[in-house]
Amino acid sequence: MASTAAIEVDQLSKTYRSPFGLRRHLALNNVSLSVPQGQIVSLLGPNGAGKTTLVKILLGLLRPSAGKAEVAGEAAGSVPGRLRVGYLPENLRTASHHTADSALRFWGQLSHLSASASRTRRAELLETVDLARWASVPVRQFSKGMRQRLGLAGALLHDPEILILDEPTDGLDPAGRKKVRDLICQAKTEGKTIFLNSHLLQEVEQISDQIAILDRGELKYYGSLAALERGESLEIELQLRGAETEARAALDLYGEVTWQQVTEGYYRVRLNLADQAAVDQCIDGLRAGGISIVGMKRTFSLEDAFLNLVTPAAQTEETG
Repeated sequence: MASTAAIEVDQLSKTYRSPFGLRRHLALNNVSLSVPQGQIVSLLGPNGAGKTTLVKILLGLLRPSAGKAEVAGEAAGSVPGRLRVGYLPENLRTASHHTADSALRFWGQLSHLSASASRTRRAELLETVDLARWASVPVRQFSKGMRQRLGLAGALLHDPEILILDEPTDGLDPAGRKKVRDLICQAKTEGKTIFLNSHLLQEVEQISDQIAILDRGELKYYGSLAALERGESLEIELQLRGAETEARAALDLYGEVTWQQVTEGYYRVRLNLADQAAVDQCIDGLRAGGISIVGMKRTFSLEDAFLNLVTPAAQTEETG
């Protein structure tokens, strides 16, 4: 399965078995996706979707039941593959006796960095994540945002090609989230690939090149946000001027319409249309009724698109 993709997953399945094999749970079902180099790809899904299972397989912490996975052209979990990946877990735990600098030194040893390379990289990265003046301070005194930035520095320490980040901004305040987002985008500009597991849809919209949506172990969508938006029904907001009776008559064809009167003879309305042809037809009908279209915009919500793709019954605890 040789590939130039940063991450390649081919017909991947994972089944968990209870003791003695009495019960089985299919956590991943024939999942295939290819993550291009140098992009930010966000993995979304409800609890129980299989996101954690997929990440653990990519890191070599779990073996798949069927299918294959490659990371940086190496078999997932192999030593060469692991050394080309930087990982930030959701709840980073660092021994309380460590300072920021000693934690990075320890992580550098795990990544086979030489002492001189580790020393140089530690200084650079502590500056990058705004922790240089905290280098000698025990991490037990750090806020969650500081620990997340330290963890990101640790993931970057050995200059990996790929970053796998698990909920990197969860629990942070707005300033902390922005700082971590900026660091992720900076890593992308340096040519790194970022595979991001997150449930914060607003953040995902801001930084992602591609979206992958898992639901009960199946890949429901993989592609760009723009393509996902094109596949959704069109929610339109119109600003109209003219006779309300004529406007309502023109819009009666389109089901539920939300009306807001701004001033006499001036209205703001919202409605859902099936496609661009329906938009054109709607506009033609309004103009034929003598209604002026003062403004129009399309609204799109990743949350709505996400909820349309996943099954409500999938809201269960995630295995693994």
